[in-house]
Amino acid sequence: MDIQSHLRDRQIIHSDPEIISGTPVFVGTRVPLQTFFDYLEGEAGLAEFLEDFPHLQAQVLIVLEAIAIINAGSGAN
Repeated sequence: MDIQSHLRDRQIIHSDPEIISGTPVFVGTRVPLQTFFDYLEGEAGLAEFLEDFPHLQAQVLIVLEAIAIINAGSGAN
């Protein structure tokens, strides 16, 4: 299972053609999941994402947990 499927199943993200042309966003927001990954990959990091989007703190923890679960299941270290 990929990360987006896992997060959709947990109702953390969804896609709707009427919201940012179907881009996966955090439920109840217009914040794309990709924005979270962009912060992690860039200099901003997790702390700045949470500062900019404090209302997503619980969802971010679930995303990180999902990444860990999927990586553990795939044998990644």
